[in-house]
Amino acid sequence: MQSDNPTAAILVIGDEILSGRTREGNAHHLAGVLSATGFDLREIRVVADDQDQIVAAIRAFDKSLGGAYDLLFTSGGIGPTHDDITADAVGAAHGAIVEVNEEARAMLQARYDRIGVEMNENRLRMARVPVGATLIDNAVSAAPGFSIGNTHVMAGVPEVFRAMVAWLIPQLPGGRPTQSDSVEVRRGESEVAEDLKAVALEFPDLSLGSYPFQNEHGWGTNLVVRGLDGARVAEAMATLRERLDL
Repeated sequence: MQSDNPTAAILVIGDEILSGRTREGNAHHLAGVLSATGFDLREIRVVADDQDQIVAAIRAFDKSLGGAYDLLFTSGGIGPTHDDITADAVGAAHGAIVEVNEEARAMLQARYDRIGVEMNENRLRMARVPVGATLIDNAVSAAPGFSIGNTHVMAGVPEVFRAMVAWLIPQLPGGRPTQSDSVEVRRGESEVAEDLKAVALEFPDLSLGSYPFQNEHGWGTNLVVRGLDGARVAEAMATLRERLDL
């Protein structure tokens, strides 16, 4: 699919994801938001709570550091415990010192005062961000995310992550949202492959895919057409339906 939209990557950080203990849903959520707001998600990577791995991934992805993509979004590792090392890794990748941000401290202090909880050293860790970063609002629990370079760092807790995404994405210059259409056929992929390929060649500016399924009603294939021009998507879908005699 041809596009001039900003490119993006998602970096999911956490041993709990790689161990299978926690089911990852943040990247799935953000992928849908990015598609709907004009960003081309090109890659998703999951890494352990390991500073070297995190730094290497940030440098590979963040264009401001010579990486491959216009934007990088991270999930996980900015909490109050010893294994929450994302802020330090992001600081190392961007060559920035990490220290307590006074604006972030004030946000946390105000929340703890409201709920009658004492600020302690562990909670204060959530106010540590690289010098020069700007904060990402957290309407759920106050502890902010942050942006530095083209890297946008967000929490791993799904409710908090979604709140941060809802605040952040409108601040970023997106492109043209992806348009899509789909049709379900009660045929195997091998039966529709040639027709799908022919339509894909006829519409090289679009993305056409086939996704087999099986459910209580039987099996079949979902055919999906995606692109930035709704009229072209509709035209390609009509052509596909005609070839398949639907």
